[in-house]
Amino acid sequence: MMIRGPRFVIAAALAALAGFPGSALAHGVAAGDKGYLQEVSGVLLIPFVYLGAKHMVTGYDHLLFLFGLIFFLYRLKDVGLYVTLFAIGHSATLLIGVLTGVSVSSYLVDAIIGLSVVYKALDNLGAFRTWFGHQPNTRAATLIFGLCHGFGLATKILDFEVSPDGLVPNLIAFNVGVEIGQLLALSAILAVMVHWRRAASFGRHAWTANVALMSAGFVLMGVQLTGYFLLE
Repeated sequence: MMIRGPRFVIAAALAALAGFPGSALAHGVAAGDKGYLQEVSGVLLIPFVYLGAKHMVTGYDHLLFLFGLIFFLYRLKDVGLYVTLFAIGHSATLLIGVLTGVSVSSYLVDAIIGLSVVYKALDNLGAFRTWFGHQPNTRAATLIFGLCHGFGLATKILDFEVSPDGLVPNLIAFNVGVEIGQLLALSAILAVMVHWRRAASFGRHAWTANVALMSAGFVLMGVQLTGYFLLE
């Protein structure tokens, strides 16, 4: 008999997530893309726009955070505000991190990104108000975690030792691609959320979905910390 329902979907998603190696989740870049980044030089705007968009729409950590970010946002004005804050943070540290050469272990950065997913799930569950009697500033947290997400990608690009010839315009093109990919991913997530919110099951399963989101964040953290202590 086929197993149905959100719990099965959640369990399957977590199992699949846990099965990925750390490198696949740490702002993973396909082997072919990695080789391309290491070999090319000069201004190549279109390829870098494509690579940026591909990175965003295939980035599990980004998608999980975006899902949590808009889970209880119903007005497009609010969605636009929070996504813009995230994009500003992501763009700033991506450019600054690569251009200044500031780098730390990508495993540690990606563990913090996993923590951002956990934080957003707890925020959606109202845990901070229950535990501490205070609601953290969600806008500030979104910007701060956006900075972490961008810095995580910057560490990867630095690891690839991309050619300095055409680096600045290529980075800008890459970042444009990231934002295009974010809009595409956000459109898909919003379409699913709008449909789900109209169903009677939304109220029943919203708590379960955020617990699953939190669990996925802990899995990301565990994978990255394991990679740091075993592989670094």
